[in-house]
Amino acid sequence: MTYTYYDYLEIPPCASTARIEAAYIGLLERFGYGTTDAGQDMSGLLRMIQAAYEMLSNPEARRQYDAGLAQEAAMADAELKASLDQQATIAPRRVQNPPASLRNVLAAIAA
Repeated sequence: MTYTYYDYLEIPPCASTARIEAAYIGLLERFGYGTTDAGQDMSGLLRMIQAAYEMLSNPEARRQYDAGLAQEAAMADAELKASLDQQATIAPRRVQNPPASLRNVLAAIAA
């Protein structure tokens, strides 16, 4: 699974700049950054949270990032559509001898 910067900050893509900053500060407080030695090295998740905040708090960088996400989504949609179209060309399986009860129901519906 691929995470976006929005996922790291736990905010929706439509979040305001103030909401981005509040989420960033809240996450730093939750992980104890600045109060414990564990968070001081900015490793792992805290490093990604920092990168997400830097990207999303800059309006121009955020526009470019969002455009990249939209392009990736469009490519994934096109790939999925091509895959589904390819599967649709395969002839569907048909039941050779349906049970008598099913034949009766189908006959009643058709009549």
